[in-house]
Amino acid sequence: MLDKFIFGRYIKGDSWIHRLDPRTKLMASFFYIAAVFLANNMWTYVVSFVFVMLAVVASKVPFQFFINGVKPLIWLILFTVILQILFTGGADPIWQWGIINITRFGIINGIFIFCRFILIIFMSTLMTLTTPPLGIADAIESLLQPLKVIHFPVHELALMLSIALRFVPTLMDEAQKIMNAQRARGVEFGEGNLFQQMKAVVPILVPLFVSSFERADDLATAMEARGYHGGEGRTKYRILKWQSRDIVAGLCCAGLLVVLVVLRA
Repeated sequence: MLDKFIFGRYIKGDSWIHRLDPRTKLMASFFYIAAVFLANNMWTYVVSFVFVMLAVVASKVPFQFFINGVKPLIWLILFTVILQILFTGGADPIWQWGIINITRFGIINGIFIFCRFILIIFMSTLMTLTTPPLGIADAIESLLQPLKVIHFPVHELALMLSIALRFVPTLMDEAQKIMNAQRARGVEFGEGNLFQQMKAVVPILVPLFVSSFERADDLATAMEARGYHGGEGRTKYRILKWQSRDIVAGLCCAGLLVVLVVLRA
């Protein structure tokens, strides 16, 4: 599972989606996630699926990466859907036993919730796979610039997010190496009862925490050696610029919103 964990990973490419301004992709992702909550019938979800699938195709990123983005959360999604189906009331009951009440309305809502989770994961995965972590940090810092008026630490927040996104894949790779080393010593993961499985995780967490603190100390030393003293007076090597394709992407999002509003029951 760890070697397929894709959160924070960037897939280098030269597609139309890759060339979009990071601010455009970040705002479009939040806009799409908010727009998905307007979907309340089959046609609105069909339009939402078509929109995100066209974006996936335009990104030229292998579809397997998006499937891998869903896998770590599939049990949480199914658990939420099952709760929705079992405990949602309605006027058209199919089966009832105690507090469990399965209705046609609950089943439809469960399907819609499942679709909503998939759409949100696909869009967020698309944004992280096509945008380098430093680009996401620059986009956040640029979009939050107005908050500097109230002395909000915009640069520091962007720096923390960029470091976190940058080192998530590194920590996952480190955890995978530790697991392989422990397996070579006879440790079995995923076997036995719950207590035994939790006990098997300890040999992973301890060296992973030690490695993380050592990496953080090395990073702090490197930043100090290069004269880092915060965001004041710093210039930027990467200058974000709005281009015509960003306007086209914004119009596509606006068109999606209009279509969803029209199709709402």
